[in-house]
Amino acid sequence: MSDFDLRSQLASLPAALRERLDAAGFDAQRLVELAATLRVRASSGTNADAALRDERNRVRGGVEPPGPGAVPDAPEPGTPEHERYALKGLEAIRRGELAVCVMAGGMATRMGGVVKALVEAFDHHTFLDLRLNENAEWTRRAGTPVPLWLMTSEATDAPIRQALAQRAAPPHVATFTQDLALRLTPEGLLFLEDDGMPSPHAPGHGDLPDAIRRSGLLSSFLASGGKTVWIANLDNLAATIDPALLGYFLHVGTEALVEVAPKVDGDRGGIPVWADAKDADGRTVRRLQVLEEFRLPKEFDASAVRVFSTNTFLLRAEALFNARVRWNWFEVEKKVGGRVAVQFERLVQELTAAMPAAYVRVPREGIHSRFLPVKDRAELEKRQGEIRAIATARGML
Repeated sequence: MSDFDLRSQLASLPAALRERLDAAGFDAQRLVELAATLRVRASSGTNADAALRDERNRVRGGVEPPGPGAVPDAPEPGTPEHERYALKGLEAIRRGELAVCVMAGGMATRMGGVVKALVEAFDHHTFLDLRLNENAEWTRRAGTPVPLWLMTSEATDAPIRQALAQRAAPPHVATFTQDLALRLTPEGLLFLEDDGMPSPHAPGHGDLPDAIRRSGLLSSFLASGGKTVWIANLDNLAATIDPALLGYFLHVGTEALVEVAPKVDGDRGGIPVWADAKDADGRTVRRLQVLEEFRLPKEFDASAVRVFSTNTFLLRAEALFNARVRWNWFEVEKKVGGRVAVQFERLVQELTAAMPAAYVRVPREGIHSRFLPVKDRAELEKRQGEIRAIATARGML
């Protein structure tokens, strides 16, 4: 096998599939380059695939935990500080300077094949309903539309757009689609499904910067005076607009603010650490950035960092538009039709390696919680009471 075989397969893709891929930012050359590591491992005949993959994902250079004061607590409600920041944030919202971007893509597999946005969170209210209701409440309070953008995927776009039409969503609510890629075999060729067709997939929420630029939404927002984009997962309904956090972000003046939550037993995910990164010009810079635990050096004790990222970010809109990220592509194995397929994904938190970021510790318990993730139906059932309480308190009903 050689890259010629994969290139030949890509050149022979059905025209309709090729058109879908081109519209969604597919880069055939990048896939060929990523497949090279699979071919090397397959030709070596070794049984060390997992070890080699894990080693490739790890960062090089020293990694250190954040020092004292690097991750302050969010402004506490009821304090003068909170009121001061809340006023600053509310004024920015009223000037039309905030947009909210909700990540609603993926392959719609974790909820039994149902698009998560359309799953009932509680009392006949879907995740999408609650996000729309929050947006309507803030648009009313601000006296001006607050743009709401939903990053969808090929699997979720049509159902979400249909639901928005049925709900007569206002014009400032829009969708844009993330990228589309193709799965590979462990040997580095195109993975073909049972019908003989290539197997497309959504390559991770790291698609967001490229996809939002491609949509034109971000450039229009900037042209109208937009300043800040708040990014959150669809399934974390606690990650709502908070004018005090917005005001705090504007006060600290960084290009990004990352919400992190206290760890409890069993938590794993991205954590803030000092590590080397490459800037857009290839120079090495030292940044406090979010790294997934599988990327950390083996000798680094992740448990020493007592917070982790909630995947909620405030970004300066101009910095997001101009971000030049040296993306890492991570190899992920999936079972498709009972067979092993390989897909390459990227992570949105790598923005923190490309731009200066501040961090803030947010609560994950009680009515002020900002972290209530729902990955599957079991977790939804467990958290329904908390979600209902927060939705009621924050104008989502």
